[in-house]
Amino acid sequence: MNNQMPERPLLVIDGDSFAHRAYHGLPKSIRRAGNKGGGAIVGFANYLLRLYEAERPRAVVTGWDTLDAPTWRVLEFPPYQGGREFEDEIVDQLSVLPEFVRACGFVTAKAAGYEADDFLAAAVAAEERRGGTALVASGDRDAFQLASASITILHPVKAGEIARIGPAQVLERYGVEPQQVPDFIALRGDPSDKIPGARGVGATTAASLLKRYPDLEAMIADNRFPAQADDLRLYRRIATMDPTAPLPPIPDCTPTWDKAAALARDWELKALAGRLGQLATAGR
Repeated sequence: MNNQMPERPLLVIDGDSFAHRAYHGLPKSIRRAGNKGGGAIVGFANYLLRLYEAERPRAVVTGWDTLDAPTWRVLEFPPYQGGREFEDEIVDQLSVLPEFVRACGFVTAKAAGYEADDFLAAAVAAEERRGGTALVASGDRDAFQLASASITILHPVKAGEIARIGPAQVLERYGVEPQQVPDFIALRGDPSDKIPGARGVGATTAASLLKRYPDLEAMIADNRFPAQADDLRLYRRIATMDPTAPLPPIPDCTPTWDKAAALARDWELKALAGRLGQLATAGR
């Protein structure tokens, strides 16, 4: 047995994914100081605390989008995620949630040009290099491409349930291996991201092709999709999470619930402050 291998996993969270779920799942009547929105903060905190309590990770990393600067994906493919508009209150809460995560003693990763997804991939790659295991919490199925023997995806489903997704579950759901997910998305398309996909190819055909070929490049080499080859390569690149995204250091952590409770009190989120205060008192 390798004594250097961490016993506890790294927990990697798609901050924007859970913040948006929280914003749309909780009443807009939840307010913080200055009559600003608080529902996304409270809901995100609930997810964060629940995941931490359940998984007891060695450290927590949250990845965030940068909304005020275009990503490299938009620069390469301007229609990407076109038409998405966010209400001012969710944008405001997204701007302060990284501060809350840092107050908890956890790591935030955010940089212009990158998406939260990219930091998930970078954190997973770093943890695999050090011989560790990781849990990736995301509501975005694109994250299924990260599943492996050492990486499990925590995917929220109905009624607050969290599904644990490994390679076998990816194969069961999509009919492809995790590493083929970007090829699958490129072929099938993704309406939510405005990725058109291959003409006349849906999920069933995409999965069937990826049983016959290891990846999109092998299909192109076999003279499939000659008129769309360059476009499909671009779609695959866009669908691939970037493991080279700039990550801060991720040391083992001890939560600083007292600091998070103080911040929640400053925001006048009393119930959240009370819950965090209880965790601080209990030393959990």
